Amino acid sequence: MGMRKILGGGLALLITACAPSVAQQASETGPRPELPAPQKRWIPTVNIAPAVGWPEGAAPTAAEGLAVQAFARDLDHPRWLYVLPNGDVLVAETNAPPKPSEKGGLRSWFMKRTMAKAGAGVPSANRITLLRDADGDGVAETRHVLLSELFSPFGMALVGDQLYIANADAVVRVPYRAGQTRIDATPVKLADLPGGPINHHWTKSLLASADGRRLYVGVGSNSNIGENGMAHETDRAAVLEIDIASGQRRVHASGLRNPVGLAWEPITGALWTVVNERDEIGDQLVPDYLTRVREGAFYGWPYSYYGAHVDARVQPQDPARVARAIAPDYALGAHVAALGLAFARGEPMPARFREGAFIGLHGSWNRSEPAGYKVVFVPFAQGQPTGSPIDVLTGFLDAEGNARGRPVGVAFDRGGALLVADDVGNVVWRLAPR
Repeated sequence: MGMRKILGGGLALLITACAPSVAQQASETGPRPELPAPQKRWIPTVNIAPAVGWPEGAAPTAAEGLAVQAFARDLDHPRWLYVLPNGDVLVAETNAPPKPSEKGGLRSWFMKRTMAKAGAGVPSANRITLLRDADGDGVAETRHVLLSELFSPFGMALVGDQLYIANADAVVRVPYRAGQTRIDATPVKLADLPGGPINHHWTKSLLASADGRRLYVGVGSNSNIGENGMAHETDRAAVLEIDIASGQRRVHASGLRNPVGLAWEPITGALWTVVNERDEIGDQLVPDYLTRVREGAFYGWPYSYYGAHVDARVQPQDPARVARAIAPDYALGAHVAALGLAFARGEPMPARFREGAFIGLHGSWNRSEPAGYKVVFVPFAQGQPTGSPIDVLTGFLDAEGNARGRPVGVAFDRGGALLVADDVGNVVWRLAPR
């Protein structure tokens, strides 16, 4: 029997139709999740919601007390958001750069098919678009290409009169003037970032310190568990710190497989992130998580997860590093693909949504029943997460289990409403009090 027929049969067994409901146990979330024993699989479970987009007139479902509307439609794979002081909204229309040197084999073949099915196989528009809602009705009536010909741009941060953009391989900057709708200046490189040729986790989130002296960058691993070789993981699976004055960078915290959203917790001023953990050891392993980013801390990847839970697939091991690995603060559930992170800003949100974190869960692929595909709220008290996640925006899966949309970045607009980038629906949604 030929390899093509064998692989086709494997796909028929492993790529199953998505259930319309999202299956997740309460024990998978919170400060102390229950972690089952890992399961060995020769071929990974692949169950992705096929991307179909939103039918005419359809929208996600908002939690009680909230209403949702489209802030902007017909975008090109919108992934990340940044709100300027004047209220203009920047959207990174972007996707992965080419990965010509990624390790081949069966797993790589599965992953490429999976990403295409999920709507992530489109070329990158490589631009930042500016959306403006001048009349304040919750809909952007004008849009402009602010910057183009970038390299898979993602994170954005304005410091003074300089706009910083995290491309897939470098942080660059351009001058910005309030109200500007087009920047023609050539971007100037501030610092290199770990990039190709593999660039397995290509997104680079960006956050400025309150004093404007430093930038923090979330950089994902170049593999699932180091299978491409640890030589390719230098300064990866980490939050990096860049000195704006000199461009020098250093590792702020490490062992974070794929830290994406970065945000300052408003009460304590601490840096927090959401992290995508490893795949292929079971439906309930390993939970993606929300955690405070402690300077100099090591969070286990690839050798262990959730503290000292050793991943026996990783050889050779590093017992000394496992011994100092710290557990994250809050589990969000396995394979939910936590990406966007924004802390509540108080009013005008309803009382139950005024202290805590809003998180965009892009949705699972390595799970027999889907999880994620929604925006959730994690309540906080005195600067720490508490209680169970609350669904705030759902309905991204239709009754047949197709993905009408997938949430990514989240950010608050100037009026206190939550904006959500939807890279399958090609929409930015606006979630506001009724």
